[in-house]
Amino acid sequence: MQVLVVGSGVVGLAVARAAAIAGHEVIVAEAAAAIGTGVSSRNSEVIHAGLYYPTGSSRAYHCTRGRRMLYAFCASHGVPHRKCGKLVVATNESERERLAAVHKQAEINGVEGIEIIEAAAARRLEPELACVAAMHSPETGIIDSHGYMLALRGDLEDHGGMIAFDSPIERLRPARGGGWDAAVGGSDAQWLSFDAAINCAGLGAQRLARATEGYPVERVPRLILAKGNYFSFAGRPAF
Repeated sequence: MQVLVVGSGVVGLAVARAAAIAGHEVIVAEAAAAIGTGVSSRNSEVIHAGLYYPTGSSRAYHCTRGRRMLYAFCASHGVPHRKCGKLVVATNESERERLAAVHKQAEINGVEGIEIIEAAAARRLEPELACVAAMHSPETGIIDSHGYMLALRGDLEDHGGMIAFDSPIERLRPARGGGWDAAVGGSDAQWLSFDAAINCAGLGAQRLARATEGYPVERVPRLILAKGNYFSFAGRPAF
């Protein structure tokens, strides 16, 4: 099949790589002049162990499984990363119960190696830490996200896929006989046809979904932009 993937962030490149490895002819349409300039350039670069997600949820399943796969990919492709571990802390006695609940959920989710440790043991790992107890998650890590995207791009191109930069997709419509027609903007505006189209446009995904002929508007989530903050259990900023 001829496959169009819209967006060359982490998700778009991973989808395109998988499609190319499966033997499809893949083109990634990227509105910018380089890969990973949108949401993928602004993430925390944390490899999450899978501690908090509700039992039986897709996130609980995919986070732990995906984390194992990601470490293996980084090792095989030379992507800079480090399994540095993480401490989830109780800063006072009243927070021990909540810490135990996080530990139990992590166990249910199949996270390896987690344990509750006392303050002295936690301070041996991080001398500047102030807590009464902590949960140690040795599987949490960090990754060079751009290095990861470069590795995904390398696999994509090694399997015959390509990225068309400065090529925003402005509209999608069902093609006669099946597949999709895509309106490509930029300096060489034109309509192109594909057997399949996959919307990985990041913050532009909702706009493209609304510009996709026949796509149910009720399935397009409302885009909410928000600035996040990290908090300790007690509600005090962690940083």
